[in-house]
Amino acid sequence: MAKQDGITVKKDENFSEWYTQVILKADLIDYSKVSGCLVFKPNSYSLWEEAQSYFDKKIKKDGVKNVYFPLLIPEKLLTKESEHIEGFSPEVAWVTHTGDTKLSERLAIRPTSETIMYDSYSKWIRSWKDLPLRYNQWCSVVRWEFKNPVPFLRTREFLWQEGHTVFATQEESKKESHKILEFYTDLFEKLYAVPMLKGMKSEKEKFAGADYSLSVETILPNGKAIQGATSHGLGQNFSKPFNIKFLDKNEKSQYAWPNSWGFSTRSLGIMLAVHGDEKGIVLPPKIAPNKIVIVPILFTKTKDEVLKVSKELAKTLKKYIPIHDDREDYSAGWKFNEWELKGIPIRIELGPKDIEKKHVVLVRRDTNEKKFVKMSDLDKEISSTLTDIQNNLFDKAKLFLDNSIGEADSISNLKKLVNDKKIGKVNWCGSVECEGNIKEKTGAKSLNSEFNKVGKGKCFACESNSKFVTYFGKSY
Repeated sequence: MAKQDGITVKKDENFSEWYTQVILKADLIDYSKVSGCLVFKPNSYSLWEEAQSYFDKKIKKDGVKNVYFPLLIPEKLLTKESEHIEGFSPEVAWVTHTGDTKLSERLAIRPTSETIMYDSYSKWIRSWKDLPLRYNQWCSVVRWEFKNPVPFLRTREFLWQEGHTVFATQEESKKESHKILEFYTDLFEKLYAVPMLKGMKSEKEKFAGADYSLSVETILPNGKAIQGATSHGLGQNFSKPFNIKFLDKNEKSQYAWPNSWGFSTRSLGIMLAVHGDEKGIVLPPKIAPNKIVIVPILFTKTKDEVLKVSKELAKTLKKYIPIHDDREDYSAGWKFNEWELKGIPIRIELGPKDIEKKHVVLVRRDTNEKKFVKMSDLDKEISSTLTDIQNNLFDKAKLFLDNSIGEADSISNLKKLVNDKKIGKVNWCGSVECEGNIKEKTGAKSLNSEFNKVGKGKCFACESNSKFVTYFGKSY
């Protein structure tokens, strides 16, 4: 690729500009005419399909079934749960007319689907025999955020899955909310190779209408923390207004216990931001649709022979879904740069001299390490190298996360950590008022609090007793 087509800024010097260049030049997205609404091009949508497939298999194996509910939600449904609508009201986009005719009732463009799904659940659930009800839908939602949109990381329309499950008891509900969070941890750490901090959201930051919210969070190279996925225990806050009741085994009427949980295309942006480098994006092998690219080195006299061998190689290695780049109107160097920019995990170079020696040149995208590999050993070498790349990307990201966390015992110490682009780990009281004060003085908000950890001594920010061990940071 021509030099001017490459990335022109360093990731650690201007993250925002680097990120914009990377996602555009890797041909992942295009901007639409509506601010904050993206066009997902094949290079990014294929990644979402891989993530969908991975997670869909996991939840189906666990007994969840997929459904689909309408995009439009009548206003009377959206306003049934007061905390919920209060939390979402500023972000809701409304349909008010059909043609020139004003609708008798406004219709919300789905910001999330609790209200419309629970209206149906109230009709479907009658007995304890109908529980648990465990449904999920893959769809898009619209949340009209007024902050500056950032592709993948903060968009007004995004793709996601939303699981909506209902249980007979609070204990079952709690058990599932934690299990789903483990599913999300697995998704990020095993597929995306991105380490996560697991914990409970604060009262201030929990989902609108939930009893509690669990989350996985991480940090990006610019020092901003970001939420990866959430799992909410909704208590009976929705089952009561939506009348989701059932007769238990003793023929007594009981309100049910719903949960909701989701992750979105934001996760792609997290992965791209964490692993990318000055050459472009770096795809973890497990999510890369094409694990390898084969680039034949073409010269006029030996072209036919090289192409013949490289095509045979592509057939032999078909389980890796190889890209066979036999274009003749681009130089080998141009192709190398293009596939590095697009993050293909392994590049195989094959020229006439390589054929003579019965080997190829294998190049790793994560480290740019080159090695000669005998053709007879190539399949085995690719397999082990892909595993090494996946592990290396995770280990590198884990080291960065670990080094980005510092302990703070005062607001001034937290402010210093945040200014140094780090996350603060603190003993905290958990109060809404205290969190507001911390945000005002440091610009940081709570990310989540560690499970099974009780804060020691006094709160780092006030004189109250500490209850939690909590992560604070600036975030998206």
